[in-house]
Amino acid sequence: MKYGFYTIYWRDMLRFVRFKTLLISSLVQPALWMAFFGIAMSSNFNRLTNTLPPIPGVPSVGYLTFMAAGVIAMTTLFTSLFGGIVLLFDKNWGLMREIMASPLPRDHIIVGIALSGMTKSFIQAIIIMVFGLIIGAEFFKGYTAFQTVYSILGILLFVGVFSLGFLFLSAAISISLESPEGLQGIITLLTLPIFFASNALYPISAFPEFLQVVSLANPLTYLVIGIRYFAIGGDFQSIGIQYTTTPMELLFALLVLVLFAVIMFLLAFWRFRKAVVT
Repeated sequence: MKYGFYTIYWRDMLRFVRFKTLLISSLVQPALWMAFFGIAMSSNFNRLTNTLPPIPGVPSVGYLTFMAAGVIAMTTLFTSLFGGIVLLFDKNWGLMREIMASPLPRDHIIVGIALSGMTKSFIQAIIIMVFGLIIGAEFFKGYTAFQTVYSILGILLFVGVFSLGFLFLSAAISISLESPEGLQGIITLLTLPIFFASNALYPISAFPEFLQVVSLANPLTYLVIGIRYFAIGGDFQSIGIQYTTTPMELLFALLVLVLFAVIMFLLAFWRFRKAVVT
């Protein structure tokens, strides 16, 4: 049972690939978001900020590039929070009872579901990056081939750690509930505050003071910092504001996400140990 989690992982990936509607919608939705919301918002923001004088010596990127990193983060958040819903379906269909009665350790169930969700987040992040480049996002501008590969791996590192944290949280919620409707309600309640109280769409320096404090405790903020650092750079300007991220700040952002993932894993493990499936 050393690699028992692989069975859970592979089963969920097969379900992801074989349910064509789920597969296509999860892959196309981020691209549609970029195509409609991204282009519309960037057009308006660029028109409003065209009159602002550029900051000398600092590379400038359009709002589409600035926002594309937020779209990657948003898609990762949504996919991760909904990733645990398969556990709830397994509970209602009786399959979870069979899994828990098997010799498979319960932490392997959590890890298997988390790894499959992380794989889906990787696929979606790559699709958004490719589609963003097609419609004009200036990711990896001026990078060499080696720097581009290094940056993509850096983005996937941040996406992977972040998605693990929210997949563990989603698994903990799912194993504690009895109905998918309850889970959907909780996820809807969580996603909007997490998304809008972050730097995904706009700089947090323009927030009211209390909302800035909330955004600094928001894991999504640190994911966006990591994506922008690797995709755009550690020093750039957009919509009239200069953004800088030092390597130490990047490391701090990664450590925050790792700490969040560890805490969420312990929470999920505790809930699975207490869970009774009849």
